[in-house]
Parts: sequence; structure tokens; C-alpha cells
Amino acid sequence: MSRYRPATQPTFYFIGVTTTSSSIMRVFPAWARHLGLKDAVLRDAVLRGIDFPLHADPEAYREVVSFIKSDPLSLGALVTTHKIDLFNAARDLFDVIDPHARLMHETSCLSKRGGKLICHAKDPIASGLAIDGFMPAGYFADTGAEVLSMGAGGSTIAITWHLMRKQRGADLPSRIIVSDRWQPRLDEIERIHKDMMSTVEVEYVLADRPEINDETLAALKPGSLAINATGLGKDAPGSPITDGGVFPKRGIAWDLNYRGDLIFLDQARRQQARHQLQIEDGWTYFLHGWTQVIAEVFDIAIPVSGPDFDEMSRIAIEAAKG
Repeated sequence: MSRYRPATQPTFYFIGVTTTSSSIMRVFPAWARHLGLKDAVLRDAVLRGIDFPLHADPEAYREVVSFIKSDPLSLGALVTTHKIDLFNAARDLFDVIDPHARLMHETSCLSKRGGKLICHAKDPIASGLAIDGFMPAGYFADTGAEVLSMGAGGSTIAITWHLMRKQRGADLPSRIIVSDRWQPRLDEIERIHKDMMSTVEVEYVLADRPEINDETLAALKPGSLAINATGLGKDAPGSPITDGGVFPKRGIAWDLNYRGDLIFLDQARRQQARHQLQIEDGWTYFLHGWTQVIAEVFDIAIPVSGPDFDEMSRIAIEAAKG
């Protein structure tokens, strides 16, 4: 017997860890009104959260994917935190796997077209849009900066893919370091990077203590980008570094979280003036991540910049306050 009830109106699912506390639960209804998300009989589209613990039982992932695949009014899902685990557990249930998902062995988006369940990895697009929004073109070519991404999950896979692409020409990081607490995650991202055949030097650091991230952070060149892609501060308390961690001069501190304790950003802010840091949270990444998936699931066009995108951001900020 399935734990899921058939949807009675167009339903879009949010598969995560703490979905009820996400501002998207207030933002989506406002976006749906703005975008006119209704079905042919004018039933409003709704968002439903589904929470799983970190690294849940593969059967739990299979059950939710099977339900979405077979339920007519279940249109698709955005997947966060579980992108790799869900993909690995349910890969045989997907009728179509997009090229990014095939390369990265993850899914952030499930959609349906013509009776087929399609698995997408949208993070490479969303992360690229976010990075290009706060880093000027030519930044790495001009500065020789490096990148440290702490956490080897789906977000780091997507971000490093964007930054390592041959299409960037000379605008590549001089080195990328990926750290994680789990060696299997490092092995998986290393496999993906090898498949890309990029010229960028990449190091993989097993960081089962935050002090190891501190050491790696302290060794970065000036101007380098340091990313909290661990989920710490949102999915679990804390930060991947200690209060003794030192950011690079004129560096960029980017926390992929936009809600929660945001301890990593607090640590960066304490050094901001002294080290001339640029500090970015995950809000724009959140916007691109969601709008890319909504556009896919509902088969509509949503601009990625300009007045219409700014209006989506304004609506989200207002709704999130509610």
C-alpha cells in the first residue's frame, strides 16, 4: 500500500529534508498566480513537500518516483539534497535521462512528457546562472584564482562542471579543490571530472574534521572562491570550517544556503573588512534552481534575467516574508 494519495489537482512535489520550513512553500503559490499555472479545467497547481532523512532507504526513493510516474495529476518534482541517492535508487524507473543527469548520476528535476518520466539535472544551468551573476566574465583568467568547494554532492558537481567547461576558454580556475567527509562522494565526483576531460587541475580532500577545511582554505590564492556546498547551516547545524578558518584576501565566500543559521557567512562577515571579501548567499541560486525546474515541469518559458526575472525575485521576497 503506497503512502502517497493520488493528486486531485495539478501537483508539483518538493523532495527534500526540511521542506515545510522552506520559503518556497509560501513563494510557489504566489509564483503560480503570477505565471497562471492551472490545468485545462482551471484547477490551480499546488506544491507538496516530501521529506526524507539524509541517505534514506533506496526503496523510499523508488516508491516516490513510482508514484509520481503513475499518478496522472502528479506533474513532476524538484529534488534537493537527495539528488544522487534518488538517481541511483530509481534510475531504471526513468524513461528518459538527460545528458547532464547521465554524466553526473543525479537528478534535481522530474518531469513528464507524452506519458514518459524524464530525469533532468538542472543544477549545472542554475549554478552557472548564479555564478555568472556575481562573478564578472574573465575573472579567473584575470586573477588566477582558485576554487574550494566544501561538500562533494550534486551542487558541487554542477558548479565544477560549469567552471571546468572547455567553452570557457582561458577563464578557468587555476585549481579546484573539492572536500567532503565521505570518500565515496569524492570518488564519484572524481569519476565525473575524468569523464569531462577538462584541463583544470582538481584535488580531492577527505575532510572528516572542519580543521582540514581550515587548512585548505588558508592555502588558497588571493581572490579565490570558497563555497559552502555541504548543507551545513540549513539541513544540519554548523559550518564546514571552524571560527579559526581564514578566508583568502579579496576572496569570495559563497554559501549555497539562503536560510538557516548561515554560520559560514557569519564567519566570512567577521573577516570581510580585513580581507576585503565579497560575500554571497544562496538566494539567486535558489531562484534559478526553482525557476529552471518550474519551467521544465510546467512546460513554460521563464526568463533568466531582466525585468521579468526581477519580478519573480520581488514576488518571492514578498511572499517569503508572509
